[in-house]
Amino acid sequence: MNILLPVDGSDVSLDAVRFVLRMAASGLETSVVLVNVQEAASLYELVVAHDPQVLAQVSAAAGAHTLQAAQALLDAAGVAYESEVASGDPAHTIIDVLERFACDLVVMGASGTSALRSALLGSVSNEVLHAAAVPVMIVKAAPEPEPVDQAQE
Repeated sequence: MNILLPVDGSDVSLDAVRFVLRMAASGLETSVVLVNVQEAASLYELVVAHDPQVLAQVSAAAGAHTLQAAQALLDAAGVAYESEVASGDPAHTIIDVLERFACDLVVMGASGTSALRSALLGSVSNEVLHAAAVPVMIVKAAPEPEPVDQAQE
């Protein structure tokens, strides 16, 4: 199974990588496409940098750096992967990569933002979930443990 793993450097995106590794360890024949999407340069960045090639190089380097932790996990587990750093709107770019690599499944993390914020701003995982022609598995962030009140003990 060819699995697309969008990685943004967050803990929850690495949890998605670990989830795919557990599926592979359970016997699922797996290959992975790692993708990091760098948003396009802002007008300010374009004005300050003066050189679009420099911005592209910085963006590519930032994306490669973001992928390193996921690559290390996959390398350690011996899971085959390809990786790509892309630029553009994250959700649309993820769908483009999904189609180009003919992936069978998307596994991605979601930060678990509130329903109101998600409704107002939309989320990348929500957009991918609705736009993808293949199944999308959302790995949610683990809930924060509640602090123990020392006075009650």
